[in-house]
Amino acid sequence: MHLTLLKAKLHRACVTHAELDYEGSCAIDDDMLQMAGIREYEQIQIYNLTNGERFETYAIRAEAGSKVISVNGAAAHKASVGDRVIICAYAGMSEAEANKHKPKLVYCNEHNDITHTRYTIPVQAA
Repeated sequence: MHLTLLKAKLHRACVTHAELDYEGSCAIDDDMLQMAGIREYEQIQIYNLTNGERFETYAIRAEAGSKVISVNGAAAHKASVGDRVIICAYAGMSEAEANKHKPKLVYCNEHNDITHTRYTIPVQAA
């Protein structure tokens, strides 16, 4: 059996740019990419907490230390500067790999400072 699991997440990052005329993709501060383990050109899904939009694109590098999250091209219609987003990458794996897998979860504040990381999401209480 082949499973698709969450590989990495940048939680509550803040959009700093929305560039309609850029070639496309989502530029992400290289430090944030490295911390989450998201590769340049890797497919990502973006969930916009501000307006409810959900869309797919790919990651490109923004300058390290810039704290840039730039939603580019057609996706710029789905996010505005100041929106809070969750950026996720997924990976396919076997059931044996999935049994050992822990995603890299990176949490950001409104300035795109990394506040903490985790490898599990707390159980949601009723």
